[in-house]
Amino acid sequence: MRVLGIDHGTKRIGLALSDPFGVISSPFGFFDTHPRTRLKKRLEKLFAEQDVQIVVVGEPLMMDGSVGVQAEKVEDFVTWLQSWCTARIERIDERLTSVMAERVLIEGGVRRAERKQKRDAIAAAILLQSWLDAQVKDED
Repeated sequence: MRVLGIDHGTKRIGLALSDPFGVISSPFGFFDTHPRTRLKKRLEKLFAEQDVQIVVVGEPLMMDGSVGVQAEKVEDFVTWLQSWCTARIERIDERLTSVMAERVLIEGGVRRAERKQKRDAIAAAILLQSWLDAQVKDED
């Protein structure tokens, strides 16, 4: 069983997968958000191939914790996902994950042109790792 992390953006979703034991998160790439019929097929294939049982979607709340335009778009995405997905769907606060991902890439010497595509998957890995770590703390 694996957990899939999703960092939802306007043009694409960043993806990260846990290891089979649900301990470590790794970037998995990204899928374009449109057209949704194609996105659904790609996600269904990923769920089946990787035995995804839980999907963790980042909620992009405003710095004061309020819901903004991007969070409303994510809510629409989650509603759409729930309409056909059998995996359990969890949400996690993703404030600043893209900023952290950008820093990691800059510190790693990744060129600007390459950072844009990698940032989404790194952000997804950061939010998924946060969720995985919280599950371990809950077990203690």
